[in-house]
Amino acid sequence: MLKSGSEYLESLRDGRVIYLGGEKITDVTTHPAFRNGAHSYARLYDARNDPTYRDDLTYEENGERYAAYYLKPRTKADLEHRSRCSAAIAELTLGMMGRSPDFLGGYLTGAVMQPEVYDRGRRKFSENVLAYFERCRREDLFLAHAVTPLQGSKDVKFAGREAIDTPQLAVVKEDDQGVVISGIKLLATGAAFSHEIWIGNIQPLAPGHEKESITCMIPNNAPGLELWSRKAFERYAVSEFDNPVTHRYDESDCIVVCKNVRVPWECVFTIDDIPLSRAIYFETPTHTLSNHQAAVRFRTKLKLFLGLAKRIVQVNGTDKVPAVMDELGHLAALYGQMCGMVDGQIQSHEDLGNGYLNYNRYLMYASIYFAYQHYDQFVGKVRELAGGTVLQFPADISVLDNPDTRATFEALWQGQTASALDRMKVHKLAWDVLASEFASRHSQYEKFYMGPAYIVRAHNLREAPWRDVDAYTEQVLGSYGLGPMLNPGRTA
Repeated sequence: MLKSGSEYLESLRDGRVIYLGGEKITDVTTHPAFRNGAHSYARLYDARNDPTYRDDLTYEENGERYAAYYLKPRTKADLEHRSRCSAAIAELTLGMMGRSPDFLGGYLTGAVMQPEVYDRGRRKFSENVLAYFERCRREDLFLAHAVTPLQGSKDVKFAGREAIDTPQLAVVKEDDQGVVISGIKLLATGAAFSHEIWIGNIQPLAPGHEKESITCMIPNNAPGLELWSRKAFERYAVSEFDNPVTHRYDESDCIVVCKNVRVPWECVFTIDDIPLSRAIYFETPTHTLSNHQAAVRFRTKLKLFLGLAKRIVQVNGTDKVPAVMDELGHLAALYGQMCGMVDGQIQSHEDLGNGYLNYNRYLMYASIYFAYQHYDQFVGKVRELAGGTVLQFPADISVLDNPDTRATFEALWQGQTASALDRMKVHKLAWDVLASEFASRHSQYEKFYMGPAYIVRAHNLREAPWRDVDAYTEQVLGSYGLGPMLNPGRTA
């Protein structure tokens, strides 16, 4: 049953434990470091009942309506529906909340499109995955994930030092009821606002680490679970006008700390199987469905930046300068390339042969690598177009509270085509998405979205259409032979 925004907020008051430095937080819906982010997610829940978004954000099956990120695509229209869902969510969050509910919705939906993969190990878990999917879409759950180990490993030496045995999350006990897990897992973006967390391994594990190869789900209020948040930027936003993005869309990143957390067997998907714990992402549509969402979200972010760049040059009166418009054309071309790669994932979709379709994996990974390569360039170009004007406005909107400063501000900061207030609004948004602490987090985030760039290149290497490429190369090489041999002594 679809939750409303108020029902979603109430569901977060569940006794979860979040540490912000040394401060213990149990209610993110009211705490000044998290409350606006929580309400931004609540808006997504309410949007599903808004006629403007309802058809894109939901779908109907057997008389019931569910979130569209749980739609298992059987047709191209279904793929387009899922994509429109992610586009609507991205536009409602300005492309700033990367782990919105549709990201992990793609994880779980991809898993149940090829559940037999979960039966390849010594134990069979496909029924667990299928049952969990049904519970998530029925209860309208928002999932986060933590699938990366803490940096460092007992198997690696660095700079001549002995390796440190780090406290990676692992199974420490197993019985008839389930397992007990302890240790640290990274990085649960959005977990402060989600209902449950997917624990897994997206990176290869070394032999001997079988107990770390657990894939499971844990509720955010599980006894022994702690979420350790990075600095919450929302807390330091001056106002919505001065920091419009930081104020509303700080999705949080948390380290997952498990202290003897019990997981029942029905919430376990892999165990004691290193190869399978990673294969589930790449041998099912899991990674593709979730990261198509990432590409759609990135497209939305570029649309915002492109529109902002145009507005900046307009309010600054530089929109008639040929060099400036040439730079704007460069940004427009990059945005167009991203749009094409998103659409290509749908148009060149894959048939899984079991009644389901998947987005084109290769084009999905190519689009993520495009983001790695061009995000800083895009941001840098917008900063160039803004120039020093982002530094030339009053400290904050309180300038309007004082009649004397207000009169001076309105008279001297106006432009030829925009009022002082309009110019300030544009440049405050520009600072918030280009140069604030929140913006710096996003620069880091987009550069390491799937890990270091070489990991994304490896995905592209694996998924490239080598059979077609190799066949074409062989065709070209086979289209000609030695031909008549030239006589070196012959003159023209």
